[in-house]
Formats: sequence, C-alpha cells, structure tokens
Amino acid sequence: MKKMMITAVVVCGAFLVTAAPAQAAPQDPVRALKTKLVAGYGVRFTETADWSDGTDTEQAYTNKGVVQFDTKGPAAYDIASTAWDEEKDRVIYLDKTTYLSGALAERLPKGKTWFKYKGGGGMPYLYGQILNPAEPATLSALLKKGTTAGNKVTGKITFKDLAKVSPWFSRSEVRSWPGGTQVEYTLTLTSAGLVSKLWSSFTAKGVPDDFSNYENSTFIVETRYTGWGSKVSVKAPSPKTVTDKLTS
Repeated sequence: MKKMMITAVVVCGAFLVTAAPAQAAPQDPVRALKTKLVAGYGVRFTETADWSDGTDTEQAYTNKGVVQFDTKGPAAYDIASTAWDEEKDRVIYLDKTTYLSGALAERLPKGKTWFKYKGGGGMPYLYGQILNPAEPATLSALLKKGTTAGNKVTGKITFKDLAKVSPWFSRSEVRSWPGGTQVEYTLTLTSAGLVSKLWSSFTAKGVPDDFSNYENSTFIVETRYTGWGSKVSVKAPSPKTVTDKLTS
C-alpha cells in the first residue's frame, strides 16, 4: 500500500419523516449549515478511507478530527490519521499555516516534532474526504448536482467544478489532476438539516507524473459527522516543538 496525501471534511442536509410511506421534502441544508457558522464552534468527524485497484479493496487510513468555524465557513482543522501500517500522522491548519507531525519525523531537527509552512489547509493526505460540505458554496453545489430521495442526496461533481467553489479542494494536492475527474457522492441528512454521513469515490485517470503510481486507483471515503455547532478549539503546537526547516 502506498502512502499519499489526503485531508479532510463536512456537509449538511435534512429530512422529516412523515407517516409511511411518504417523506416530507428536506429542509434547506445550506441554511441549516449557516446557522452553525459561529466563531469558536464547529463539528467533529471520523472517517475510513479505502483504496481499490478494481479487483481488491483495502483499508488505507482511518482519520478523525475537528473543524472549527468562523462566520463564513471552516477556519481551522485538526486531523489525526492512522495508516494501514499503523503509522500515525497529524495535521493542524489555522491562521493560514499548516503544521505536520508524524510523517516527517526523520527529517526534523533534533527536539522538533512539528513542521510548519504557510498555506495548505486542504486534505492532509490523498486518503481522506475530498468533499468539504462545511463550506456553504461546496454544499450548495453538491445539492444542486445531486438527486434527493428521502434523507439522501446522490450525485457526481467534477474536479473542475469543485475548484470553483471549494477552498478545501483548491489547496489539496489533487488540484492539479484532470478537471474532468468525477467524484461520486452520497450525503445522508439528519432531521435537523445537517449531514450525518458523506460517502465519496473517484478514480485516478491521466494524473500528473508525480502521481503516476496511482493511475487507475480508486479512492473511497466514508465520513461521519457529529456535534454540529459544538464548542471546539484548534490550537497551534507549542513553538518550542515547531520548525520550518528539514534536515534532508
């Protein structure tokens, strides 16, 4: 199994169950999301990321994290990941700075456990949720391109269309992949109009040379969200443990 860059993160929707067999139309998920966009509050998530070559499917990563909001959308992330080989990594993003721990341990100066760089904020690894439904514009696009049935929304969206609406996607490594790449997705919505689960899948086709080992690979991620609107706090690592230099 080869390690890759992912990240992470969030969606909204809703449904009201009426007397069987009919269901009422979903509430406005974007409006429901916007009621939760309060500075210092956010949502938590857990997810499983799988890899497939079309014949075999293997679990690649498990991830868990927290998204902290401001009044416009996601403002900070803290994501911990465990790879198939039990290697652990962590990514923190806030104040337009990304901090990485784990994967670069052997390249950090003595006494340092975190590497920081300006920018980032997209998926920390390829094995993670490529769609971020905590972004109002992204959620709106997923709803418009999807078909609603009961409490589920299913659809497809291209990388090109994601790049137009999603800062999360536009800061990720896969932003350089072919714009025609399609992401299939299913949103599961709660009665409060908030996303409880997001499943997505896409296949690497015509990828840049740096990612040639992943050509024809399919990435499948299922993310579950809890605690919408709960108090959260994403903090930077202690400055004593951080460096912006690598030894090799």
